[in-house]
Amino acid sequence: MTSAVIVSLRIKATPQETFDVFTREIGLWWRPNGLFQLTPRGDGQLRFEPGEDGRLVTDLANGTTFEIGRISAWVPGERLALSWRHGTFAPDQATYVEVRFERVGDDEPRVTVEHRGWDAIPQEHVARHGFPLQPFQMRQAEHWRALLAALARQTAAGR
Repeated sequence: MTSAVIVSLRIKATPQETFDVFTREIGLWWRPNGLFQLTPRGDGQLRFEPGEDGRLVTDLANGTTFEIGRISAWVPGERLALSWRHGTFAPDQATYVEVRFERVGDDEPRVTVEHRGWDAIPQEHVARHGFPLQPFQMRQAEHWRALLAALARQTAAGR
Protein backbone atom coordinates (compact mmCIF):
# COMPACT_ATOMS: atom_id res chain seq x y z
CA MET A 1 0.00 0.00 0.00
CA THR A 2 1.76 3.07 -1.21
CA SER A 3 -0.95 5.35 -2.54
CA ALA A 4 -2.65 7.83 -0.24
CA VAL A 5 -5.19 10.61 -0.25
CA ILE A 6 -3.87 13.43 1.96
CA VAL A 7 -6.03 16.43 2.83
CA SER A 8 -5.37 19.20 5.39
CA LEU A 9 -7.32 22.11 6.79
CA ARG A 10 -6.59 24.65 9.53
CA ILE A 11 -9.32 24.95 12.11
CA LYS A 12 -9.67 27.78 14.60
CA ALA A 13 -9.67 25.78 17.82
CA THR A 14 -7.14 23.96 19.94
CA PRO A 15 -5.92 20.55 18.81
CA GLN A 16 -7.74 19.01 21.79
CA GLU A 17 -11.04 20.75 20.96
CA THR A 18 -10.76 19.67 17.35
CA PHE A 19 -9.94 16.07 18.30
CA ASP A 20 -12.93 16.04 20.66
CA VAL A 21 -15.33 17.28 17.98
CA PHE A 22 -13.86 14.86 15.44
CA THR A 23 -14.36 11.88 17.73
CA ARG A 24 -17.30 12.78 20.00
CA GLU A 25 -19.43 14.61 17.44
CA ILE A 26 -18.73 12.67 14.23
CA GLY A 27 -22.44 11.92 13.97
CA LEU A 28 -23.09 15.68 13.72
CA TRP A 29 -20.46 16.74 11.18
CA TRP A 30 -20.21 13.64 8.96
CA ARG A 31 -21.78 14.31 5.55
CA PRO A 32 -22.78 11.27 3.47
CA ASN A 33 -21.69 11.18 -0.15
CA GLY A 34 -23.59 8.93 -2.55
CA LEU A 35 -20.39 7.97 -4.35
CA PHE A 36 -18.66 6.86 -1.15
CA GLN A 37 -21.43 5.23 0.89
CA LEU A 38 -20.09 3.14 3.75
CA THR A 39 -22.69 0.41 3.26
CA PRO A 40 -25.20 -0.41 0.52
CA ARG A 41 -27.85 0.93 2.95
CA GLY A 42 -26.12 4.31 3.35
CA ASP A 43 -23.86 5.78 6.00
CA GLY A 44 -26.18 5.62 9.01
CA GLN A 45 -25.16 7.43 12.21
CA LEU A 46 -21.42 7.26 12.89
CA ARG A 47 -19.93 7.06 16.37
CA PHE A 48 -16.62 6.17 17.96
CA GLU A 49 -16.12 3.66 20.73
CA PRO A 50 -13.03 5.50 22.03
CA GLY A 51 -9.53 4.37 22.86
CA GLU A 52 -6.97 2.09 21.32
CA ASP A 53 -8.69 -1.11 20.24
CA GLY A 54 -11.95 0.86 20.14
CA ARG A 55 -14.05 1.06 17.02
CA LEU A 56 -15.68 3.40 14.56
CA VAL A 57 -19.17 2.08 13.87
CA THR A 58 -22.31 3.22 12.15
CA ASP A 59 -25.82 2.54 13.36
CA LEU A 60 -28.09 1.88 10.37
CA ALA A 61 -31.79 2.67 10.10
CA ASN A 62 -32.66 -1.06 10.08
CA GLY A 63 -31.25 -1.42 13.61
CA THR A 64 -27.95 -3.07 12.68
CA THR A 65 -24.50 -1.76 13.56
CA PHE A 66 -21.66 -1.99 11.04
CA GLU A 67 -18.02 -1.79 12.14
CA ILE A 68 -16.18 0.59 9.84
CA GLY A 69 -12.85 0.13 11.56
CA ARG A 70 -10.70 -0.68 14.56
CA ILE A 71 -8.70 2.05 16.25
CA SER A 72 -4.94 1.46 16.36
CA ALA A 73 -3.89 4.88 17.72
CA TRP A 74 -5.89 7.15 20.02
CA VAL A 75 -3.80 10.09 21.24
CA PRO A 76 -6.24 12.89 22.18
CA GLY A 77 -5.30 16.21 20.65
CA GLU A 78 -2.59 14.64 18.49
CA ARG A 79 -3.42 11.55 16.45
CA LEU A 80 -6.09 9.04 15.55
CA ALA A 81 -5.53 5.98 13.33
CA LEU A 82 -7.87 3.19 12.32
CA SER A 83 -8.63 0.59 9.72
CA TRP A 84 -11.43 1.56 7.34
CA ARG A 85 -13.81 -0.84 5.62
CA HIS A 86 -16.82 -0.44 3.42
CA GLY A 87 -19.74 -2.82 3.78
CA THR A 88 -18.93 -4.31 0.38
CA PHE A 89 -15.30 -5.17 1.22
CA ALA A 90 -14.25 -8.81 1.44
CA PRO A 91 -13.03 -9.90 4.91
CA ASP A 92 -9.39 -9.43 3.86
CA GLN A 93 -9.90 -5.95 2.39
CA ALA A 94 -9.36 -2.72 4.31
CA THR A 95 -8.01 0.77 3.86
CA TYR A 96 -6.45 2.88 6.61
CA VAL A 97 -7.11 6.37 7.91
CA GLU A 98 -4.77 8.47 10.01
CA VAL A 99 -5.80 11.88 11.34
CA ARG A 100 -3.19 14.24 12.79
CA PHE A 101 -3.97 17.34 14.84
CA GLU A 102 -0.83 19.51 14.59
CA ARG A 103 -0.35 22.94 16.11
CA VAL A 104 0.80 25.39 13.44
CA GLY A 105 -0.16 28.61 15.16
CA ASP A 106 -1.87 29.89 18.29
CA ASP A 107 -5.06 27.87 18.73
CA GLU A 108 -5.14 26.92 15.07
CA PRO A 109 -4.25 23.30 14.45
CA ARG A 110 -3.85 21.80 11.05
CA VAL A 111 -5.98 18.69 10.76
CA THR A 112 -4.55 16.26 8.22
CA VAL A 113 -6.39 13.17 7.02
CA GLU A 114 -4.37 10.50 5.25
CA HIS A 115 -6.51 7.74 3.73
CA ARG A 116 -4.35 5.02 2.21
CA GLY A 117 -4.71 1.56 0.79
CA TRP A 118 -7.06 2.13 -2.12
CA ASP A 119 -4.47 0.63 -4.46
CA ALA A 120 -5.22 -2.74 -2.81
CA ILE A 121 -8.93 -2.47 -3.72
CA PRO A 122 -9.48 -3.57 -7.33
CA GLN A 123 -10.65 -0.95 -9.81
CA GLU A 124 -13.75 -3.01 -10.62
CA HIS A 125 -14.81 -3.16 -6.95
CA VAL A 126 -18.15 -1.44 -6.32
CA ALA A 127 -16.48 0.93 -3.80
CA ARG A 128 -14.17 2.21 -6.58
CA HIS A 129 -16.97 2.53 -9.15
CA GLY A 130 -14.62 1.36 -11.90
CA PHE A 131 -12.46 4.48 -11.57
CA PRO A 132 -8.73 4.16 -12.21
CA LEU A 133 -6.78 4.87 -9.02
CA GLN A 134 -5.80 8.51 -9.67
CA PRO A 135 -9.28 9.85 -10.58
CA PHE A 136 -10.78 7.83 -7.73
CA GLN A 137 -8.35 9.33 -5.25
CA MET A 138 -9.06 12.83 -6.56
CA ARG A 139 -12.77 12.29 -5.87
CA GLN A 140 -11.96 10.77 -2.47
CA ALA A 141 -9.88 13.88 -1.65
CA GLU A 142 -12.83 16.12 -2.57
CA HIS A 143 -15.01 14.15 -0.17
CA TRP A 144 -12.49 14.42 2.68
CA ARG A 145 -12.12 18.19 2.03
CA ALA A 146 -15.90 18.58 2.36
CA LEU A 147 -15.85 16.51 5.56
CA LEU A 148 -13.07 18.64 7.09
CA ALA A 149 -15.01 21.80 6.19
CA ALA A 150 -18.04 20.35 8.01
CA LEU A 151 -15.77 19.51 10.97
CA ALA A 152 -14.56 23.13 11.02
CA ARG A 153 -18.16 24.42 11.05
CA GLN A 154 -19.14 22.03 13.85
CA THR A 155 -16.06 23.02 15.86
CA ALA A 156 -16.82 26.74 15.42
CA ALA A 157 -20.44 26.18 16.48
CA GLY A 158 -19.29 24.70 19.78
CA ARG A 159 -16.91 27.52 20.66
